[in-house]
Amino acid sequence: MQASGVITITTDFGHQGPFVGVMKGRIYSRLPAARIVDLTHEILVHWPAEAGFWLARAYPYFPPGTVHVAVVDPGVGTSRDIIAVSAANHMFLAPDNGLLAPVVNAIPDARITRVLPQALARFSITRPSATFHGRDIFAPLAAELAAGRCQPGDLGEAVTTFVPSWVEDASGDDSAVSGVVITLDHFGNLITNIDAHWVVRMGSPRVYAANHSWPLLRTYGDVRPGEYLALVNSFGVVEIARAEQSAALGLGLSRGAPVVVRDTARLP
Repeated sequence: MQASGVITITTDFGHQGPFVGVMKGRIYSRLPAARIVDLTHEILVHWPAEAGFWLARAYPYFPPGTVHVAVVDPGVGTSRDIIAVSAANHMFLAPDNGLLAPVVNAIPDARITRVLPQALARFSITRPSATFHGRDIFAPLAAELAAGRCQPGDLGEAVTTFVPSWVEDASGDDSAVSGVVITLDHFGNLITNIDAHWVVRMGSPRVYAANHSWPLLRTYGDVRPGEYLALVNSFGVVEIARAEQSAALGLGLSRGAPVVVRDTARLP
């Protein structure tokens, strides 16, 4: 795989403090020509499932050879593993805590490597801190991958097992599918893990959550300001929204809330 020099960073660090900036500095120290994209630093703290959700849906919009490094790492400093994944001409690097499960599950030819201490030593990564592996391990390895000085498979041993996602995939059939709210956006839209392929087979889909229900419409302007609706958003998943207002605040829902889509054409 030919590296592109592009690195995306996904974390739960927020923007308070120097953590994101220091990670970038460490990357530039090894690869001054790197092109770094902040995918998001607003992942819910300590919840890898949200980071994996966004990575699995965002990576196709980047050029082949991009390195995607994600650090949502409540087990930092413990014996938890680090994995590097090569999939669909992209490279992914993250803790083995379920974060990359959505990526691996979505791409049939994904190859997983468990990063070993020998690889860290090879790149002079020694004595990392116990609390900031984003700076001390992930950033240097991302730079080496993006520079083309190694491939994910060079970082350790090939494995076929990995920690599963903390959130189960949506499940169901042509008449009904169950999922959860996986994330919220800046507008207060409730974004679920129910992919569009579940609902396109339904004759008359209706979305149920918090003792309410809404028809599946096309876009926010299909209702009046303040009214709720459901739609398939630009990332191809079901979303509950409130026109020009926050659905999350209005409904009192957040991540983990159950959501069901039923085909009302099949109801008795």
